Amino acid sequence: MGLDEVSSILWREREMLELLVFKLEEEQLVLAAGRTRWLARATHEVEMVLGEIRKTELLRAVAVDAVAAELSLRPNPSLTVLADAAPEPWHSLLIGHRRAFLELTAEVSQLAEGNHSFLTRGQRATTETLLALGDGVQTYGPQGGAVANTPRARLLDEAM
Repeated sequence: MGLDEVSSILWREREMLELLVFKLEEEQLVLAAGRTRWLARATHEVEMVLGEIRKTELLRAVAVDAVAAELSLRPNPSLTVLADAAPEPWHSLLIGHRRAFLELTAEVSQLAEGNHSFLTRGQRATTETLLALGDGVQTYGPQGGAVANTPRARLLDEAM
């Protein structure tokens, strides 16, 4: 194993992260559109990509350890340490991979946080609607949960 194999694995990992960004954006569009019918499928696809990323990370770790030994580095070096020990053109290429990984992981984190926010708001709205149809919502309790009123008659527009 050499730096060429490490670089190939890093390219594959970058492609998988870009696919993860796409799948998270797709999931966000499903959430924003309220198309819950497709939410389970979108989430499953995100999980599939994450599984492939884990496999690729394992391959990368093995390849990087082999190259680290060739370069007299400790096992499991960071990409920066590996790049600093590598000759050109590998040094520049590895630094480029590192920069791309930082950008992609920041984008993944932002999308995942946004999707979590969509899900939390949707769950809260559903809970409040169900409480309004049942016992009603008076206020929120000390832990932030909805506290129900006493039962009373409701008028429901069946045209909804």
